[in-house]
Amino acid sequence: MKKYEVMYIIKDTVDNENRAALIEQLHGIITNNGGNVIKADEWGMRDFAYRIDDMYKGYYVVTTFEADNACIKEFDRLMRINQNVVRFMITADPAFAQEAK
Repeated sequence: MKKYEVMYIIKDTVDNENRAALIEQLHGIITNNGGNVIKADEWGMRDFAYRIDDMYKGYYVVTTFEADNACIKEFDRLMRINQNVVRFMITADPAFAQEAK
């Protein structure tokens, strides 16, 4: 399995209880598909550099995890259709890229 990092932004209108449940649900997608969440770092509410869909801020979360290609595809698919996720980006973990060299 390869290491990845995903940064996603949750809508600012989601309250604290629902936000915690959503984060657990998103991490559950990874673990239910054979992946392993290594670390989750919640950056909190931040202002956007520009307006996105009439929103000016969102809740940022960065998660480091291990997964195979099938898990990544399913996670990507489900993130795209989630109404509470404003934006997300999955990248190969930079630390892992350094180890591979």
